[in-house]
Amino acid sequence: MLYQIQTPNPHVVAEAVSQSKLKNFIHHDWDKLERDTQSDGTRLYKTPSGKAYPSVTTVTGLQTKKGIMEWRRRVGEEEANRVSAKASGRGTRIHTLCENYLLGRDASPLISDAEMFGSMREWLDDIDNIHCLETPLYSDFLQVAGTVDCIAEFQGKLSVIDFKTSSKPKDRDDIHQYFMQTAAYAVAFEERTGIPIGKLVIIMGVDNDFPRLFIEKRDNWIAGFRKLRMDYRNQYNI
Repeated sequence: MLYQIQTPNPHVVAEAVSQSKLKNFIHHDWDKLERDTQSDGTRLYKTPSGKAYPSVTTVTGLQTKKGIMEWRRRVGEEEANRVSAKASGRGTRIHTLCENYLLGRDASPLISDAEMFGSMREWLDDIDNIHCLETPLYSDFLQVAGTVDCIAEFQGKLSVIDFKTSSKPKDRDDIHQYFMQTAAYAVAFEERTGIPIGKLVIIMGVDNDFPRLFIEKRDNWIAGFRKLRMDYRNQYNI
């Protein structure tokens, strides 16, 4: 396991971010998945065989659901909605910037996002030989589906890579659900391609702080995900 805090290069942070060096992409013929978001926010994916699976993040959300509900009661619904909308908007923008940067498209951030994205950019440059970028995957073994941020070589080794944002610094013990999430995508990718992935990478931008890099092994986290999946099935009969 690796946990690293990187001090951003101030010149990288300050400059206008435009395009990365061209990356190599490995083509796969991925199955298309139908997605349905239910009234309670639960996402279900329908596989080509007609099976309906919950999303990976819906399953891992079981681990944090109680804490989120307690936080919402403590701060009030209005404040919780405001904070959640702000975090969701920032996360979506940073994800889009990361995707555009890896595709070699224009990735010029808003002024409010420039420091965070610039701090993550040096780790984006460690990514190449990309198999998946915002790609839908599913696993019949785990009975889940979802959209993976990125599967590619990171520093020369095939990895499941997730781009995260946070309003405050987080440590390894704060993000177990991220490791289980990426472990599930590693299994789904191997099912679809026959190519095993053992490395999980979380690149996290942090508001007004240094970015975080977490590297873990799939086999340390897949058992935890399988337990959550069983708990989800027992609660929701899906």
